[in-house]
Amino acid sequence: MMGILAPRTSFDVQCTIDIENTFESLHAHVVLDGNIEIEAGDQVLVHGDTIRVPYGEKVTLRRQATVTRAGGVERLATKLAAHLELTELYEVSFSSGRKL
Repeated sequence: MMGILAPRTSFDVQCTIDIENTFESLHAHVVLDGNIEIEAGDQVLVHGDTIRVPYGEKVTLRRQATVTRAGGVERLATKLAAHLELTELYEVSFSSGRKL
């Protein structure tokens, strides 16, 4: 029971940021040093100035990030909310759409 009510904990870690703004890809990825696993409800805040990447360019940067671990209740609430949102996608109708 103590694990569910445990307070949130935070720690700092270095990270690599890979941003691409090209015709082939538009993405921003953050990879935390130390192979840290992020779980449901955890938050990652990357520190530093806003990064702007003009069209046609790619950028790789190193920054510091703060990882805040979710408590047990937050983790369960996040998993439940994700499951409920996912099940909304399962709504399927086998009717022809005409009134019966």
